[in-house]
Amino acid sequence: MNDSSERQSRRDARRDVRQSRSAERKALRAGPPPPKAGPPNRRFWAAVTVLSLGGLLFGYDTGVINGALPSMTADLGLEERYEGIVTSALQFGAIFGAIFGGRVADRIGRHRTIAIVAVIFILGSLGSVLAPTWVVLMLCRIVLGIAVGSASGIIPIYLAELAPTHLRGRVVNQNEFMVVFGQFLAFSFNALIARVGGAEEGGTWRWMLALCLVPAIALWVGMTIVPESPRWLAGHGRIEDMLNALRTIREKVYGSPDYETSRYSGGDAPHPDTDEITHPVSGDVEGVRTLADHDTQASSRRFRDLFAEPWIRRIMLIGFGMAVINQISGINVIQYYGVTILTQAGFEGNTAFTVNLLIGIAGVIGMVLSMFLNTRVRRRRMLMSGLTGTVITLTLMGLVSMMMPDDVEAKKWIILAAIVAFVGIMQCAVGAMTWLFMSEIFPMRVRGEAMGLAAGVQWSVNFCVALFFPYLMDAIGFGPTVFIFVGLQLIALVWVYRIVPETKDKTLETIEQEFRDAVSA
Repeated sequence: MNDSSERQSRRDARRDVRQSRSAERKALRAGPPPPKAGPPNRRFWAAVTVLSLGGLLFGYDTGVINGALPSMTADLGLEERYEGIVTSALQFGAIFGAIFGGRVADRIGRHRTIAIVAVIFILGSLGSVLAPTWVVLMLCRIVLGIAVGSASGIIPIYLAELAPTHLRGRVVNQNEFMVVFGQFLAFSFNALIARVGGAEEGGTWRWMLALCLVPAIALWVGMTIVPESPRWLAGHGRIEDMLNALRTIREKVYGSPDYETSRYSGGDAPHPDTDEITHPVSGDVEGVRTLADHDTQASSRRFRDLFAEPWIRRIMLIGFGMAVINQISGINVIQYYGVTILTQAGFEGNTAFTVNLLIGIAGVIGMVLSMFLNTRVRRRRMLMSGLTGTVITLTLMGLVSMMMPDDVEAKKWIILAAIVAFVGIMQCAVGAMTWLFMSEIFPMRVRGEAMGLAAGVQWSVNFCVALFFPYLMDAIGFGPTVFIFVGLQLIALVWVYRIVPETKDKTLETIEQEFRDAVSA
């Protein structure tokens, strides 16, 4: 009886603790709301536009190889067995760019890192255009991949840290829109240049690659108007710099005069009656202020911090899962080998380049729709709906490829329609949501490093897909290869249903606290 009473007492104590925590959270939510953060100004939108050029470069550099391969083969004597190596060289470099770029961004800041990345974009692009052999081209694409990988990991969190909570989804998705728009531009210019210069004429591919120098230079120049991340500045104790950064991108900045006065390192503290920082709490300043206080208590920011505590390990698991989901649909098979797939489906010559534009258009439309829906539909629901749609379209693609005779004219059009629908759904509800999740969930003290590592996982899977797809096509055919992706999508759907939390309309600090509470409860 005594043992039973003790067990019951422990259960009652745990229940009381849970109820107390729940009551505290409810009381906080029921309290008077803080004044809203100031709306973003023109400088904010200009900064978002400049940073989104990194997404444009990401998309163009990954999509341009789609149409450049035929000309490369003719000009550089590139054998078919080496196509996968040249194609995947960028993804190989992106693995290291993503992993180490995040660590650099955590140490020297988001702004400096992206400025360096812009220079690497310029050098990698120029080297690729002038490459005399396919081996040199491969090495230059590895350098270019370092820039692409760094941008893919840093820019989403940079945008998430600059944006007000209610605009975060839209702003991060704007970067993803620029990725697919960059791919569409690559497909468009590929088709135009191939029609003018010849799809398989030597030198045609150099013009295709040269065009990405324009946004690379624009990104480098445009970084002069982009402020450092206020959250990064707060996390490094630079409160005055944080306030100045917020002032440049907000119409109005609200904060606590007592706190700001005590933190001001300059000679003149802001006067509570005349300075713009007059309110006791704020969605902007209060969040980063709490974050700064929390981070100054952390003794270090080391790699082992990513796995030091159970709640961080859970976040890393979800982040890695999102990175894998983004690649195991086969989306980049379409982006890298679209012209080849369409040619094998029955579209010949320049027609394959022309209809390939429909794939780019589908991606752009999908991202526009995602930007509209992400402010209205919950993240988790969109992701599960998208995975269901990709399973259906991939299954149709595989069945038609395997079961319909090649001499049936409708076959190639059904395959094209399935590909277009697949790309639109994927970009709208899967690709956009996975990058958005990854930009939101990682804790501030290791956000750059964690995002970089997750992006490194993403690029590792991307590299494997790009490298081995041609070999799978030769070994088992297009249809059976597609069904491998169908099986992986089904596994992803179950995983999202069981593991992934909701993050919509929550501040980055609230998301972090909820992960802490979930593990400690």
